[in-house]
Amino acid sequence: MRDGRAADTRHIMLNDTSTTLALLHTRRSGKPRDMIAPGPDDAQLRAILEAAIRVPDHGKLNPWRLVIIGADQRVRLAALIVAAFRAEQPDATQAQVEAMEQFAHQAPTLIVVLSAPIPGKIALWEQELSAGAACMNLLMAAHASGFVGGWLTGWPAYSDTVRDAIGGPGERVAGFIFVGSPLRELSERPRAAYEDVVSRWP
Repeated sequence: MRDGRAADTRHIMLNDTSTTLALLHTRRSGKPRDMIAPGPDDAQLRAILEAAIRVPDHGKLNPWRLVIIGADQRVRLAALIVAAFRAEQPDATQAQVEAMEQFAHQAPTLIVVLSAPIPGKIALWEQELSAGAACMNLLMAAHASGFVGGWLTGWPAYSDTVRDAIGGPGERVAGFIFVGSPLRELSERPRAAYEDVVSRWP
């Protein structure tokens, strides 16, 4: 929750959920720092996460894990991130340290998606793509449930210390997925022109 404020969704345009295709066409990421209560309750969060793990998965390996960071665990996560950041960046400014502190306190709900590949015959790249798909499914399920999501990485995602505290050997943080309600109407950002990214094989 941000500043204890609750979202007044009467004046906030949420994504068009009239059809699945409309939802896909109108999905927008929200800034985690602008997400406020309410977030999903336990039942809603379970439904969102069950949708998140229904992704292509060559070999049926489940090469990802989803870790829920509870509201009562945010202070501990913030302390972990700050301590790791200070140890690696001893010359960091106070503003940088404060940014690390605030990272853990954004949005009502936080899920860490871990890429957890299984050594064997399935290519690592394919397993990592599956983890990315889980992140995307999570965002789509959150939006379909009337919430807004944001997928962040940043310094905490690449810290071995942070990764070891949340995941295990051989795992990597695919993303910190923040979910909540939008404080204000979400703005659209420039999108790639269809002609610039879609072509036919000659």
